[in-house]
Amino acid sequence: MLPATASVPFLGILMLDTQFPRPPGDIGNLQTWAALGIPVQMHKVQGASPAKIVREADPRFVQPFVDAARAMQAQGAALITTSCGFLAAYQELLASSVDVPVVSSSLLQCAQLPRPGVVTIAAASLTPRILAAAGVPEGTPVQGVAPEGEFARRILGNELEMDIAQAERDVVAAAVALCQAHPQLGSIVLECTNMPVYRDAVARATGLPVHDVVSLLAQRWAALPA
Repeated sequence: MLPATASVPFLGILMLDTQFPRPPGDIGNLQTWAALGIPVQMHKVQGASPAKIVREADPRFVQPFVDAARAMQAQGAALITTSCGFLAAYQELLASSVDVPVVSSSLLQCAQLPRPGVVTIAAASLTPRILAAAGVPEGTPVQGVAPEGEFARRILGNELEMDIAQAERDVVAAAVALCQAHPQLGSIVLECTNMPVYRDAVARATGLPVHDVVSLLAQRWAALPA
């Protein structure tokens, strides 16, 4: 449940229904936002598991996310986001349902970046429709993490434990593979909202600027009217 109307504007985060670990840097860890000085409120959409949203693209959850966005606005959200990059599929619908800015996914910044490539949790599920909904330029290369690796298996399986060091290796390996296959890349976008944890490791391994949902939201928050 959301609290009574907040006394100060906040970033509203529409959360999937998850139990996997969320270390600092993850969109769902309060320390991530405290370090940036951004007040947040989170609202969990019941039943919206990672598998339901990423693998199944279950349309039954569209209206609950719209309702949650409206509730967030009513409580004082100045900016609304989601905890899953795949919800870019509903960017237009969510944005048209409220009167405050909506940033559904890190993918929204691809069109403004030089020669971007995308690292995702599930390449097979990141369809052209989702990419188009986020305005990702046609032909932008996409690389998924290993489907049976620690990162993908623990998060999409919504498991209680995760080897963070191995998860980092999975994400870095995907980014390196992306760069090797596409040496012309000028930037990397981490689709998954759990990947900002590994931003610095990816940047060190690839030598490229790395962008994610946390860095995008920090920029959008700073640009809001005072």
